[in-house]
Amino acid sequence: MISRRLIAASAGLAAAAGISIPLLAASQPTTGPIARYDMRAGTSSGIGQMGQGGRPNMARLMMGGGGSQLQHELLLRLGSSRAPENGKPKAEHFMPPGARLGKSVELVTPTIERGPTDELPSGGPRGERPKGRILLFWGCGEHAPKGQPVVIDLSKIGEGQIPPGLWTSTIPADWGPNLANSKTFGRWPAEDGKYARPDSSLLGAHKIVSNYAPEIDFTLSKDFMAPLSLRSTKNPSASTLLSWGAIAGATGYYAHLYGGKRGPGGQMGDIVMWSSSETRQFGGGLDDWLSPSRVASLVRERTVLTPATTSCIVPAEVGLATPDFRFGTLTAFGPEENFAYPPRPADAKQVWHIQWTARIRHRSTTSWLEAGGMSMGTADSQGFSEDAEDDGDQDDQAQQQEQPKCKPKKRGLGGLLGGALSGTLGGSGDNGC
Repeated sequence: MISRRLIAASAGLAAAAGISIPLLAASQPTTGPIARYDMRAGTSSGIGQMGQGGRPNMARLMMGGGGSQLQHELLLRLGSSRAPENGKPKAEHFMPPGARLGKSVELVTPTIERGPTDELPSGGPRGERPKGRILLFWGCGEHAPKGQPVVIDLSKIGEGQIPPGLWTSTIPADWGPNLANSKTFGRWPAEDGKYARPDSSLLGAHKIVSNYAPEIDFTLSKDFMAPLSLRSTKNPSASTLLSWGAIAGATGYYAHLYGGKRGPGGQMGDIVMWSSSETRQFGGGLDDWLSPSRVASLVRERTVLTPATTSCIVPAEVGLATPDFRFGTLTAFGPEENFAYPPRPADAKQVWHIQWTARIRHRSTTSWLEAGGMSMGTADSQGFSEDAEDDGDQDDQAQQQEQPKCKPKKRGLGGLLGGALSGTLGGSGDNGC
């Protein structure tokens, strides 16, 4: 008989390793899974060109280019407890024709993997250490509550160190399978030049075939989420009203922005960060995909806005502290589909030998930018800015059709903040070139 303590401990270890398995009955004995598959499907809209992983090209934004676009993003990860048969690992994901990705995409096994990090840069363009301060605000309302902002003095932070208390530690990002928790691992996008398209659809049958995991097949009934429609309106008090249209399938909303003002000589002065959370939460899993059950708990904790919420006021103090630029994002967390094979035995005492599990999570994000007092982030339902000039749209469409010459880097909020701290407003190489 398996004790409840052992079951709880095993579940804790699985969660720590980023392993997702179906909810088990308290006394159900199990083995496996041999393979775990993770899909993250996103819809990006708003100002600027958003790449895979929803990362904006900040350098292009600050130069006034980009226009607004609707894009789909798709991230695939396969982890197995088996070694590959017949030499090198090989894996392919065969998708329905509506995905518009050809016959299949290849999941590549990297020799080293480094995901988005929250590291601060070692210094600015001349190698100097970051200076200035980070001002933290949070919560929706006309004015920031007493006790805000929390001030982090960068001159007191060691070179390359992350300021304590900046990023949330209670909401870890869950990437699922990776090199560390899998004997053999594969991921996509890879170096094949393929990416999800604005007209891609996930509906239909999917099959993953590899030489290191059982064959995985499932049929998806949930497609990419609809794009968010957001309007940013500055009030006379310097507060900003963010309003958006609710979208189907949303389980909760989360908004955040960062901004600042120029210091002497055009260098960055204070960096200002704000989030819609009422519990002072920044980064971590809030910048990633979250399951409906996780979002439900965060809604109860008032970290994530309810799915019925369609507006939030950025406090006036944030507006007064960011006269030169503000860049923000709004995320709608979405539904999730889970599959496992073979099905759970009807007899709770029978051992469930799980061969594979698959998890598909969804989200929709949009973004806005205000630079020099001019708003460029009022996005309509098609993801286009009403205030931004549209003379660059044709160039953007032509650029989209070109094969990428290099793989875009995935820069998290820390990477964007780090670029601002180094005086480059987004750092160099945001496009991965």
